[in-house]
Amino acid sequence: MSIPDVIRLKQEQHVHNEKSVLEEVSHPFLVRLFWTYHDERFLYMLMEFVPGGELFSYLRNRGRFSSNTGLFYSAEIVCAIEYLHSKEIVYRDLKPENILLDKEGHIKLTDFGFAKKLVDSDEAKGDSPFQRTWTLCGTPEYLAPEVIQSKGHGRAVDWWALGILIFEMLSGFPPFFDDNPFGIYQKILAARIDFPRHLDFYVKDLIRKLLVVDRTRRLGNMKNGANDVKRHRWFRTVDWEGVPNRRLKPPIVPKVTCDGDTSNFDTYPENDWNKAHPVSPEDLEIFKNF
Repeated sequence: MSIPDVIRLKQEQHVHNEKSVLEEVSHPFLVRLFWTYHDERFLYMLMEFVPGGELFSYLRNRGRFSSNTGLFYSAEIVCAIEYLHSKEIVYRDLKPENILLDKEGHIKLTDFGFAKKLVDSDEAKGDSPFQRTWTLCGTPEYLAPEVIQSKGHGRAVDWWALGILIFEMLSGFPPFFDDNPFGIYQKILAARIDFPRHLDFYVKDLIRKLLVVDRTRRLGNMKNGANDVKRHRWFRTVDWEGVPNRRLKPPIVPKVTCDGDTSNFDTYPENDWNKAHPVSPEDLEIFKNF
């Protein structure tokens, strides 16, 4: 990453967040960070290559997923969220574009620029005022009501986003959408959900319980935490011990021909690295621990 671009786009805190969070976590459903470095022009992050591409691409190509396909991805995402929350980390950017598939078809969450460590102590539990953050960030369709209202937010935002994601995976579109962000925000705060006819009773019940405006009543954010989500009837067939051990059979196996195969990703133009100029010592000081 070009340091001048990071500073120009005001992404300093995001790159620090990503580095610090990824250095702390280790889970089969989270992308791994191996090494970081900086010089006078660039920040370097050596990360695990996940060759299957974005879940977003598969969802757009298929239109929507079957219930069983959505169930598989939801179960692995629940385990990833549960792990992050056990580390007092809120992800804050769950969406199909940030879910990658490995070569076997299991998920890897990526892009931890919005992730936030809520507390440094493990003494406090729940979603207290001391375990919230107040930054407005994320994708409009996936923002929780408390983020829009600047009430401060914690773990509950990830469970809200899971409800949005399940709806989108099974429907092909998010439950709250509009031509502009403000229209989206109004619909989120109203929380009126129009379900497609093909969704079954149990998944509609789960989505309703995840998309509760009052975060104190939101599934996943009550005293039993993620266990309330895992015990929901929609997940009744899931072997929860087998999920983090990758024992569930992936519904989609990406076509990967060799190590380093990038064909499952779109091609983006590379920036001209030679245009990045060395930054001042004062600016470089911002990244001294990178």
